[in-house]
Amino acid sequence: MRGQGHRRLRCGRRAVRMLEPALLLLLHYGPAHGYTLLQQLGEFGVGDLNPSAVYRMLRDMEEKGWVTSTWDEEQTQGPPRRVYRLTALGDEALGLWTQDLRETRGLIDHLVGAYSRHMEEGEGEYH
Repeated sequence: MRGQGHRRLRCGRRAVRMLEPALLLLLHYGPAHGYTLLQQLGEFGVGDLNPSAVYRMLRDMEEKGWVTSTWDEEQTQGPPRRVYRLTALGDEALGLWTQDLRETRGLIDHLVGAYSRHMEEGEGEYH
């Protein structure tokens, strides 16, 4: 998996998979406007996503009851903007996501370790 295909896979599926827990964590830090969340997503490697995908995810999480949103009419110089907040259910979802990511990291570490040992033993040739 080299070249364009590898980059597309890395930036596509992984970024989308990481978007939900990243947004939940950012909202765990405190309420935020959508634009602020867009700016902060780069910290988690998902900053290159289309903003419409991020707002769609926020709406989906709101429908699940994980976040709520209200209109902020006082803190803006322009038109009102939505402020997103994590709910108790969203906090629970973040905990489950975190556990799932820990388990996935363990599986990845095992696979990468097995591959590295295999290569060190000189068995890395195609059969």
